[in-house]
Amino acid sequence: MHPNPAFRTEPTALNLQFARERGFGTLSIADNGTPRLAHVPFCLSEDGTTADLHLLRSNPISRAMVAEAPAVLAVTGPDSFVSPDWYGVDDQVPTWNYVAVHLTGRLVPLPDTALRDSLERLSATFEDRLRPKQPWTLDKLPADTLARMMRTLRPFRLVIDRVDGTWKLNQNKPEAARMAAADHIDAYGIGQDTALLAGLVRSAGD
Repeated sequence: MHPNPAFRTEPTALNLQFARERGFGTLSIADNGTPRLAHVPFCLSEDGTTADLHLLRSNPISRAMVAEAPAVLAVTGPDSFVSPDWYGVDDQVPTWNYVAVHLTGRLVPLPDTALRDSLERLSATFEDRLRPKQPWTLDKLPADTLARMMRTLRPFRLVIDRVDGTWKLNQNKPEAARMAAADHIDAYGIGQDTALLAGLVRSAGD
């Protein structure tokens, strides 16, 4: 998380909403001093206290997990390089605007009996956004295919103890400079979801 408090003023509810809508992040644990990372979809509980996910049994995190362990799930959003020339203000330097939320807590292995329910809730979370398409379900898989897949996966739950968010949107710049940066991010941004980021930069002073 960025140390500047100007970028860390959003309420927990907004950070959780952002994480829930993204539904994809980078899971990290320490395994005997070695960092382990996995990129995972997840399903955040309604109250934001847990996130359910699954890993391949062959994943290094899965192999390392014999009991619960401290973990962080980093959820990143739109981002873009910002040129100092865009502000129209002297004495500026290049930077990067971005949104990121960290869910910190304990990663807990779940029993294999929890896997199917976890997979069904995860797929339903995103399939429901595709309506009026008929949602895909596990029942559409042949039984032998489903059984093979289930044998390769382990269910986990992140019990969330802390939620931190960075919304670095030029809040520390004069309004005119921030709006100018937003226009240039919209037109020339280098990053991901730059149009979305530009909108967030424009509204950062509201």
